[in-house]
Amino acid sequence: MRRYVYDFASGNKDMKDLLGGKGANLAEMTNLGLPVPPGFTITTEACRAYITSGSEPPELRDQLVTHLKALEERMGRRLGQPDDPLLLSVRSGAKFSMPGMMDTILNIGLNDASVTALAARAGERFAWDCYRRLIQMFGTTVLGVDGRLFEAALDEAKRGKGVAGDLDLDAGDLWALTTTFKGLIAEHAGRPMPQDPFEQLTLAVGAVFDSWTGERARIYRRQEHIPDDLGTAVNVMAMVFGNVGMDSGTGVAFTRDPGTGQAGVYGDYLPDAQGEDVVAGIRDTVPLQELENLDPRAYRELLRIMRVLEQHYRDLCDIEFTIERGKLWMLQTRVGKRTAAAAFRIATQLVDEGLINADEALRRVSGAQLMQLMFPRFDRTTAEPIARGVSASPGAAVGRAVFDSRTAVERARAGEKVILVRRETNPDDLAGMIAAEGVLTSHGGKTSHAAVVARGMGRACVCGASALEVDTDRKRFTTADGTVVHEGDLISIDGSGGQVHLGAVPVVPSPVVRYFDGEAAEPGDELVAAVARTMKHADAVRRLGVRANADTAQDAERARRFGAEGIGLCRTEHMFLGDRRRLIEDLILAETPEGRREALDALLPLQRQDFIEILRAMDGLPVTIRLLDPPLHEFLPDLTDLAVQVALDKERGEPDEDRARLLQAVRRLHEENPMLGLRGVRLGLVIPDLFAMQVRAIGEAVAARRAQGGDPRAQIMVPLVADAAELRVIVARARRILAEVAPETGARARCPIGTMIELPRAALTAGRIAEEADFFSFGTNDLTQTTWGLSRDDAESSFFAAYLDKGVFPVSPFESVDRDGVGRLIELAALEGRTARPGLELGVCGEHGGDPDSVRWFHTAGLDYVSCSPFRVPVARLEAGRAAVIRDGGENS
Repeated sequence: MRRYVYDFASGNKDMKDLLGGKGANLAEMTNLGLPVPPGFTITTEACRAYITSGSEPPELRDQLVTHLKALEERMGRRLGQPDDPLLLSVRSGAKFSMPGMMDTILNIGLNDASVTALAARAGERFAWDCYRRLIQMFGTTVLGVDGRLFEAALDEAKRGKGVAGDLDLDAGDLWALTTTFKGLIAEHAGRPMPQDPFEQLTLAVGAVFDSWTGERARIYRRQEHIPDDLGTAVNVMAMVFGNVGMDSGTGVAFTRDPGTGQAGVYGDYLPDAQGEDVVAGIRDTVPLQELENLDPRAYRELLRIMRVLEQHYRDLCDIEFTIERGKLWMLQTRVGKRTAAAAFRIATQLVDEGLINADEALRRVSGAQLMQLMFPRFDRTTAEPIARGVSASPGAAVGRAVFDSRTAVERARAGEKVILVRRETNPDDLAGMIAAEGVLTSHGGKTSHAAVVARGMGRACVCGASALEVDTDRKRFTTADGTVVHEGDLISIDGSGGQVHLGAVPVVPSPVVRYFDGEAAEPGDELVAAVARTMKHADAVRRLGVRANADTAQDAERARRFGAEGIGLCRTEHMFLGDRRRLIEDLILAETPEGRREALDALLPLQRQDFIEILRAMDGLPVTIRLLDPPLHEFLPDLTDLAVQVALDKERGEPDEDRARLLQAVRRLHEENPMLGLRGVRLGLVIPDLFAMQVRAIGEAVAARRAQGGDPRAQIMVPLVADAAELRVIVARARRILAEVAPETGARARCPIGTMIELPRAALTAGRIAEEADFFSFGTNDLTQTTWGLSRDDAESSFFAAYLDKGVFPVSPFESVDRDGVGRLIELAALEGRTARPGLELGVCGEHGGDPDSVRWFHTAGLDYVSCSPFRVPVARLEAGRAAVIRDGGENS
């Protein structure tokens, strides 16, 4: 019989696949002897079986009853016991942390009879507070009643009594509120609140399973690239209560600051509160340090446990705890989410403390986090804030204020940048948080829902800007000095400093970019020092080379400063824009050999100088120059526009013979699908003088740099080859031209000649192509287009968003390499190419060369280097290093 339920003492932290992250860590804390309320975990396998069949597995109920009886015996109370009921919490817990995205129900086991007994034992206000919470959570989560109905009733109760906070409601108020809540369930759920405690438990477990497939959970998984087939575990635990008076409370603690990485005591505490009150942000918390004054003994015990957990997990730990009448209970721990800056700082701190080694530190950061650190920051010297709050998640975000998630999504899809403004966020705001540039709330602290989710997504977030009066109904907020900001007004939020500004604040380069650009870091800049140390280790361990896509000397110089080891793609078509476009147009449209020669003679010295400057910038490093590869239409006037001009000329009686002749030529060369037409190697074969001019310019540039004492290492790349015969013709011509350059210049001008593999047929016939090529470079942009049969621009601007929204694909194949299709072609081409030509150099020059996931895969596939835009070179260097130390799924980022 399959086992679906495990007591906490039966598991450990390495069983996350089966017990989920929360269950595995509860088991680990139990085995460490920490004060964890007794309980058990229903496995992710049970969830998957439930989702597949639509009902719980047959064995689950019996196992649930068995473990419940064991829990009751341990606690000395029974679920539903009339005189002293055992109450339970039911909480989700997937393998990967999904804060607030799935469901929790507290106080399972209370009913109309047992609430009276609880009141007699623990106090009337406490009992009715627990019961109204159960009914509210159960009604919303299990029975599908709109949660806003309960919130409205709670607000009405406070208004009726003339109070602002929940704590100001007495037992009578809460009894009345409970009656109102039960009426809402009867009216909107079509059934009464269940009175059978075991029915409450089984329905709650099913609701947690169902929440795995809920919309907000699906949206979060797509955002975080979490597989849909993992399922969630369910943790059933004996309730402990933080809402029994001011000697009790609930809180969240971090062993280090998740925003900055600094060591210390960080977190929030809320006296006389239960469960979700802290993360919901509906009541203002106090700093965790305040607990030392409220309950010194519990505070000291919490600090001891925090040290134990950080030493044990060797990482920043995120902890949820409850204090019940002075007794500390641990409800959860996990390796905490952190900002990009905190990730680098903490990784290097833990190395210095001897808890991890440099390889592990490298595994714990990511290229995506490094990219966040390279974004510009606000110039804080130029603007006075209109409000201040908690710096919950760093970043500089500018956008139009919006006050609900739906508006945020709609405006973002229309191309606007928006800031989502709320009193506090809840899981239903996830889509708006994803769409927004940043999040601003007037309530909540560093452990609120808004802060935790924003940090995980890398969104700028300012929480707890309490001076702001946020009116979501009227779609505006008011500052302390009376300034009113309406929906659509431009605001800026500084998630690093906790500041809110009216209008757009100027930005300045980040110190990390300045460091990569060669500027000295400011003394004491721990972040830059941490990044520098991490990059040094990544460069020391990586096997995969990193080059840059650069078309100008300026780009080449910056790429080299950023650590590029050469140029993997120099696109020569970018050199023929502006005034030079006319020279290419003249060449294409020339009707005589003399006309073509005149255009080529004008282009040759320009191309030669281009190459000299780039080779100088990359002296001693390889520079792969791709011969011209645009569709012809990019160099010719638009056919429709030109036809209209000619027609207008005739209508005015002023025919222009040159324009008419140009129209005839454009019509002659017009293609219905130019991206698959006369371009690349085909252009070189049909108009051979064009490629010949470029090869001569490369050879002469190499000779010139050698004469200047340089070390030029040019490589010539032939684009869009589909057959070895095409490449054979071009290579033979190129080598003849290079051989001519040597006696003319007195310097050797031999260059390796290779090709881009960017067509499926090229990948499938790579063995034959390798016989003609000195190297391969995979052009993954076009290889993805031609493998998928998709136009990148058209797909991304039209239907592909729907594919991602519906979860058809977790990520665009133009963003991260498609391993099953494009990846298999790359692996086949690499194998056949190196079989035909051992030692064949293999690189990647598509934009996938800067994508963190793709870089790690290219390492595994055995390629020699990746090439990406200059700004992404540090990211590729870091990920190439991580690829070398991540083994057997040991990634931790």
